[in-house]
Amino acid sequence: MRRRSFLTAGATAVGIYCASKTVFGDDSLWQNWRGPSRNGLVKGDAWPDSIDEKTLRSVWAKDFDDSYSGPVLTKGSVFTTESQKGKERVYSVARTDGEINWKYEWDGAMSVPFFAARNGSWIRSTPATDGKTLFVGGIRDVLVALDCATGTERWRVDFGKIAGKVPDFGMACSPIVDGEDIYIQAGKGVNKLNASDGSIVWNSLGDNGDMMSSGAFSSPVIQTLNGKRQLIVQTRTKLAGLDLATGKADWSHDVAAFRGMNILTPTLWDNAVFTSSYGGRSLLLDVPNNASAKVRWDNKIEGYMSSPIIIDHFVYMHMKNKRFACMDLQTGKELWTTKPFGEYWSMVSNGRQILALDQNGLLRLIAHNPAEFQLISERRVSEDEAWAHLAVDGSQIAVRSQKKLMLFDWKA
Repeated sequence: MRRRSFLTAGATAVGIYCASKTVFGDDSLWQNWRGPSRNGLVKGDAWPDSIDEKTLRSVWAKDFDDSYSGPVLTKGSVFTTESQKGKERVYSVARTDGEINWKYEWDGAMSVPFFAARNGSWIRSTPATDGKTLFVGGIRDVLVALDCATGTERWRVDFGKIAGKVPDFGMACSPIVDGEDIYIQAGKGVNKLNASDGSIVWNSLGDNGDMMSSGAFSSPVIQTLNGKRQLIVQTRTKLAGLDLATGKADWSHDVAAFRGMNILTPTLWDNAVFTSSYGGRSLLLDVPNNASAKVRWDNKIEGYMSSPIIIDHFVYMHMKNKRFACMDLQTGKELWTTKPFGEYWSMVSNGRQILALDQNGLLRLIAHNPAEFQLISERRVSEDEAWAHLAVDGSQIAVRSQKKLMLFDWKA
């Protein structure tokens, strides 16, 4: 059903389009890139209708050096990274007071090329954890496994040495944990590793190491399509579904992108895969069993770096042209588009509202409303840039700006 509101932004009630197909993660803890199901959706009660300082209260803030990695949370800790003077560091920070439990570091530095250099050459992969082990991707294509409680290194895999080349843009893919297995795009391809010792089970979708085709920007998801659970991967040139046991591609589809900038995380809806690329198009891809993938629809809207939020049959996406848009997934039609808002948004939704943090440090609360863009509340939470992804667990929100890690508490 649809309930419309004609209240202005900041009013005490909002119009909500009730979701009927929204899929949330099974675990509330934010232990992954984009949350429990890697789609930006979290369970929870209705959020408050404001993010002013009285409602969204600062718990603590801690200074760190440069990082693009999003924070991940266990019950007692927030994990974050930083780059400084040729080193990469990982920190376990107490959620209660922001005190550092432990830190661990290794050598890790490189200079990314031309158009990416203006945003800095520091760690960018978001870690993943199963609550016992933290898996961290370093910029020089290394994957390091650390004990969550002590910070002790359990194992390390140097994909740069294995492949004979570190990707020109460094490791950007965020690993995914699946029981006893880890999946990551690194070392000129996609890899499955044993979580206990880091041994490589298989490598798939290898590339030639070229700057415009090697070193994935996107991060994979594990979802079920046509009854088969699979790893859905977006490389620099294509979308593919890989068999979890063998790494064999069950299907693939070429996705055009300027300079191979396929960055969005693949997102599922109605047994189909949605993506959008810089220099390409938005598309919804059907993947029939034992048949070639087919485009259900496509349109001219170009995504860039911001992975979308899907609620019911509507997709909300921040685009290459810096505007925010809503599309109907049933038809592929654009419903509304805003004025420009920043260059990058990280977004989280409870199925009723969307929290969006842009790289300028502005946090926005937006209503799920396919009829019109409805900004409920906004607030600056950082004076420096904030390219890392938001993390939400219950009433707490972790924000990692370029120079700080901040924890806020938001109770309805």
